[in-house]
Amino acid sequence: MTVRLGVVMDRPEVIDYHKDSTLAMLWEADRRGWEIYYLAPEKLSAEADTVFAEAARLNVFRDADAWGMFDEPLLMPLLDLDVILIRKDPPFDTDYLHLTQLLELVERKGVLVVNRPAALREANEKLFALRFPECCPKTLVSANKKQLTAFFEQHQDVVCKPLDGMGGESIFRLRFPDENASVVLEVLTAYGTKLMQMQQYIPEILQGDKRILLVDGEPISHVLARIPPKGELRGNLAAGGRGVAQPLSVRDREIAAIVGPVLREMGLMFVGLDVIGDWLTEINVTSPTCIRQIDEQTGSVIASVLLNCIEKRLR
Repeated sequence: MTVRLGVVMDRPEVIDYHKDSTLAMLWEADRRGWEIYYLAPEKLSAEADTVFAEAARLNVFRDADAWGMFDEPLLMPLLDLDVILIRKDPPFDTDYLHLTQLLELVERKGVLVVNRPAALREANEKLFALRFPECCPKTLVSANKKQLTAFFEQHQDVVCKPLDGMGGESIFRLRFPDENASVVLEVLTAYGTKLMQMQQYIPEILQGDKRILLVDGEPISHVLARIPPKGELRGNLAAGGRGVAQPLSVRDREIAAIVGPVLREMGLMFVGLDVIGDWLTEINVTSPTCIRQIDEQTGSVIASVLLNCIEKRLR
């Protein structure tokens, strides 16, 4: 039986042919003879408890100038699909929330949705890591300037982040005393009305912010260390970081062993852990990346591991 795959992702024109992890998944699905349908997230609809999408049949190619050919979209009940990949980038806003609610209706009727919609709602990529305090650096989440300032004074060197960012957006490092501290806290908390995250700075960021990929709770054998360019705090590839594949360390495996079973139980089949030095800083569940870079440097085919897992679930 041919597997019918729907992929919910951002506009095709924003795909980076040379880096995109979703494209690696689609190439592998095509290699297996799966039927692929592109589902624009804003084109979903529901009548009673039946969810529809303007689905465009998609053929993919290993061609930088023309990686995909889309048929004319047709209104399709999503129950016609076997599996749906949610690969829409953050922010996790109201539209994203509604997307997960619609896809949960489909999941309840037997379609496999990866990652599970309810788990996406539950697992904020910054806050979810706090479930594993033994893995995390000293961390404070607050909108209270007095509380944040006290944490800053205690730890002297901290990194500040919004809770809904991605790709290294709006990340600040503060070293005590810092004359810009007040304005950074005001901006990130919207003058005390919005939660932000403050973490103790980890010097090992200079050796890279490691991305550990897990499939159904099990780690892939190599991580991608995203090394910041000179003079930059962020190792994110979107912020100019350089990706270097390297084997999992003993501590990487310890963290994966602690976090992995929880991910599997929640239905989070494909996840990226961010680890700096010995510390877990984020758990990426919406659209984890770095497949292509690890594959190119190690000869692995990570998408094959994921699709094997999906096929097992479908059976």
